[in-house]
Amino acid sequence: MPANHNAPPRVLVPEPLTPKAFAPFGDVIQAKGALPSVTINGGYAQRFNDLAAVDVARGGGRANISIFRAKPRMFPLQLHSLERHPLGSQAFFSLSQQPFLVVVAPVGDVPETLLVRCFLAGPGQGVNYHAGTWHHALIALESPGDFLVVDRAAEGATDNCDECELGSKISLHW
Repeated sequence: MPANHNAPPRVLVPEPLTPKAFAPFGDVIQAKGALPSVTINGGYAQRFNDLAAVDVARGGGRANISIFRAKPRMFPLQLHSLERHPLGSQAFFSLSQQPFLVVVAPVGDVPETLLVRCFLAGPGQGVNYHAGTWHHALIALESPGDFLVVDRAAEGATDNCDECELGSKISLHW
């Protein structure tokens, strides 16, 4: 069905990021409520294990750890497109403990605009998108910030990033 370009934009308002609400799209990365934890380093550290299902090995991929430096966005933000990574998961965690927004849509051939959701990742939270989950590029809120990113790397050309223009107007308010 063609988009009605004269229709008012759908207004997307962030909802709290919880493991249950985010489960269809991926994992919430957080120590709060994570079990089990293990005391290590002679009692000076606590390790929270297996917080996300990192999935990067398909097609000869390997884990890539990088830092993205994101600039804050201006609001309201018009969402024009979403992307997905069909060959692997992608995780984001704010190194500056600043909140950020996470816009997602379920796995499918194209993003269903009526199913697009937005979550507020608070301090101490990150996300790991399941392979194929549609998502918006990183949305920093308050000031420039660094994000630890774990995703798929592979030698040579890959087809691991699909982009899709949204057929309907979506306005994100903060």
